[in-house]
Amino acid sequence: MKALLRKLFAPILNPLEHGDDDFIYKPSHRTILIIMGVIFFILSGVALFFTFKVDQMVVLIPTLVFAAIGFVSLIVATVGNDKAVSKIWRNR
Repeated sequence: MKALLRKLFAPILNPLEHGDDDFIYKPSHRTILIIMGVIFFILSGVALFFTFKVDQMVVLIPTLVFAAIGFVSLIVATVGNDKAVSKIWRNR
C-alpha cells in the first residue's frame, strides 16, 4: 500500500527526495510534521465553517491554503522517506 501511495504522490515527494546532499534527520521531526498537518487540517475546517457562516467566498482562499499545507505535511510525514522530512525542516 505504501508503494502505491508513493507512486501516486510522486510529484510531491520527488522534489524533496532527490539530491545527494547530506541531511540531519530526527524521528521527532516526523512526529511534529504529523501534528502540524493535523493542526492545519483543523484550521482549514474552521475556515470552511466561517466561509459558510459569513457567506463570503473569499474566505475559501485560506481554507484551501490550510488544507494544502496539511495535506502535503501528512503525505510527506507518512509516506516520504527521511530525506523528504529533513528537507521540509531544511536540515541539511
